Formats: sequence, C-alpha cells, structure tokens
Amino acid sequence: MSFILYLIFRFLVVVFSILPLWILYVISDVLAFTLRYIVKYRLKVIRQNLKNSFPGISKKELENLIFPIYRNITDLTIETIKGFTLNSTTLKKHIHALNLNLMHDIYDKYNGVIGVLGHYGNWEWAALLAGIELKQKTIALYKPLSNKYFDEYFKTSRSKFGIELCSIYSTSTVFEKYANQKVFFALVADQSPSNIKRAIWITFLNQDTACLQGPEKYTRLLNLPVVYVHINRVRRGYYEITFDILYEPGQHLEENEITKRYMKKLETHIYNDPTQWLWSHRRWKHKKHHFDF
Repeated sequence: MSFILYLIFRFLVVVFSILPLWILYVISDVLAFTLRYIVKYRLKVIRQNLKNSFPGISKKELENLIFPIYRNITDLTIETIKGFTLNSTTLKKHIHALNLNLMHDIYDKYNGVIGVLGHYGNWEWAALLAGIELKQKTIALYKPLSNKYFDEYFKTSRSKFGIELCSIYSTSTVFEKYANQKVFFALVADQSPSNIKRAIWITFLNQDTACLQGPEKYTRLLNLPVVYVHINRVRRGYYEITFDILYEPGQHLEENEITKRYMKKLETHIYNDPTQWLWSHRRWKHKKHHFDF
C-alpha cells in the first residue's frame, strides 16, 4: 500500500511540473476551502493556539485569520511539490536573499555557522536556495518519514542543488562530523521537543513553551556563530530571505540566551503576520507545571 501511495504521489509530481503556478494556486484555494469548511482539519487546534497566543483578539479578528492560515498550509504543500521539479533559474525568480553578503562574510571568518528558522514562510524553497547561493555546504536536519519510498524521494529531491539532509536522530554525530568544516547547519527548531525532560522553557506567544535544546547546546559546544533566517512571503509565490546574526563567538551569553533570542525574533515576525506560521502544529501539547519538580 505504501508503494502504491508513492506511485500516486510521483504521478502528482509530474502533473504539478507541467501546470503553471497560477493554476496550482487555484487548486490550493479549493484545498484550503475543503480543509477549513468540510474536513475542518485541526480546526480546534488552530483556534485554541490563536486564542492563547493573542489573548485580546476578538472573535471576528480570530476568524478572519483562519482561512488565510489554511491557505498558507495548502500553498506550502503545492509549492513544495512544485519545488521538486523547479530548476535553479526559476527558483531564484521566486525566492531570493536580501543580504547574502552577511553569509559570505561569515564564511570567510568562521568554519561553521548554525542557522535557526521556524515554520514560517516557505522553508522548503529556502533550503533549495541555500544549495545554490551559500558558499557553505548546507546540512539540514530533518525528521525521516515513516514511508521509506517517500523518505528517499524527499531526500533526493531536496538535495538536488547540493544540500545534505541528515536525520535528527543522528544530530550529535552530524555536528561532530562537520565540526571543523565550512558548513551551514540549518535547524527548523520551533517544533515541540520529543525529549521534554531536556527542553528549554521560555515564554513564547504569551505561553510557557518547551523549546528544543539543539541550537543552544551545539552553539556552546562548538563555539559557532548563530544566524536567524527569516523567510517572508512578499506576495503569493514570492519570498525574501534575510539573515540576522544572533550570536558571534566571544560574546557573553546568559543561560538559554540563544534560545530566547531566536524565539523572540520568530515571535516578532509571527505578530507581524500570523498567517505565515504553521498554527496546525500541536506546539503546546506539553505543560510546564507537569515537569516542575
């Protein structure tokens, strides 16, 4: 059954490669409507996340956000599938970095750099662009898919411009292997930690939030600079990337400071445009008081 689903998906990739984006966005609108009003995909989760994150929001304001949030989900889905067959020239027409020189300066100054980003904007296209534009070799940590056929295809397609995907289950090994090389470690680190006992707790979007320890741990362990990667949709199908240095070796760091700086940046952008973040995540499934000893 998993192989049959894979074959159907590969057929879909071929169809998407032929269709222009404007037609795909019509399909996206239909899918968004279906998810919102018929399937009601994680609607309770989205509503609750919004209510908790924006305590003063009115019911009308909240409801006005919901359909654009679904459309963001479906746009990302069709853009990801379309991205599997985009060439580098077309990709660079749809997403570009505003201050790429900052990354080139880091390349000249340091061996490696940790890049932190969230599920905001189109991180899939940003990863493809990194393989084209960055001087550093990009290592992207990802969670392997349970379907081995999908997982292998996704790894191959995402790596087509030179980035390397490594399993989050071998994070320590990956950092150790590339510790002294000119590498950009890309961490999408705004998901809920699987090992909650090692989580870093901060206040994020008005809530006690468990954060992954990876960026904090490896910044300190390897003494690497940290860059926040912001991916912003300027209009449908077009994105801009900006890099912002969060930390350079030699600076004084308070406890959990990297995590706080990273999540504060992400929070600011979410407040600026909530519809570009992935609200369907069960981001706050863990409650801090359950782990206070």
